[in-house]
Amino acid sequence: MTQISFKLSLIPALMLAVGTSGVAAQGAPSLSIAGPSAEQDFTGARTKQVLAVQVLLDHSGHSPGVVDGAMGGNTVRAIKAFQQANGMNADGKLSNALLEKLRATYAAELLQRYTITAEDVAGPFVAVPADMEGQAELETLGYESPAEALAEKFHMAQSFLKALNPGADFGSSGTQITVIVPGENKVDAKVARIEVDKTGSALRAFAADGTLVATYPATIGSSTFPSPDGSMEVTAVAAKPTYHFDPEGRDWGPGKKLTIAAGPNNPVGGTWIDLSKEGYGIHGTPDPRLIGKTSSHGCVRLTNWDAAELAKVVSKGTKVEFV
Repeated sequence: MTQISFKLSLIPALMLAVGTSGVAAQGAPSLSIAGPSAEQDFTGARTKQVLAVQVLLDHSGHSPGVVDGAMGGNTVRAIKAFQQANGMNADGKLSNALLEKLRATYAAELLQRYTITAEDVAGPFVAVPADMEGQAELETLGYESPAEALAEKFHMAQSFLKALNPGADFGSSGTQITVIVPGENKVDAKVARIEVDKTGSALRAFAADGTLVATYPATIGSSTFPSPDGSMEVTAVAAKPTYHFDPEGRDWGPGKKLTIAAGPNNPVGGTWIDLSKEGYGIHGTPDPRLIGKTSSHGCVRLTNWDAAELAKVVSKGTKVEFV
């Protein structure tokens, strides 16, 4: 990708720290973006320009998924969605015009210094088995480490969190780290209709007047386990869902019924939005970096933070269309 020389005046917040709760106002955080690590299976070179755009997108309502500072399919999808929603040429490319338009929607800090709290490291942290039988033996499907919990809290890839804070002790309260300022409560309109784009690996949310209010990268079924076609509706929303597996009618998974405790590393993550076709829903994920890059067993999978945000603005009867 050709490097874009952004106007530095448009990204001053890359060098700002703020003095809010949990944030140390002790000068600007240092920003050193390392290249891809062994943990990064899906990203290329990181740049400050891409990081700025990803953070701004996270505040715009057009989620890039995990923020990792590297251009990828989810970021391109989010750029196109933002461009389309704002009357721009939806080419998915970085430009000064894109950055100016993004900055017009969010002009505050992009990075912050954060002091790890006792709550951040309290756990419980668990080693999560890969198989569902092993998961069913656990009392909670919590985070595996403080680093995982912090990365999800700030909408970041774990590898990127570690690259920004080399040598940091994420398990010690009082440790100061550099993190992004994540977008929160971005959708301020009730969602009346959801469009699930199976080909584009995206979920689009619309207000009652047809206005596009949010887009999210999504993992949507697979060739083996396709998502349903047609229209349905939301029937219920559950935070911290327990996962129930029944082998009947399935040609995958264990040969017995299992109940897996709630938690962010539960097979459906931290949120379940139930749909009117039995067995299907919109839900979170235990591995946000894989959203839009792997397959599901027919449901619609989002990052945990995107699923939680969507759950706040849908209700029983919200229309869901698979296209």
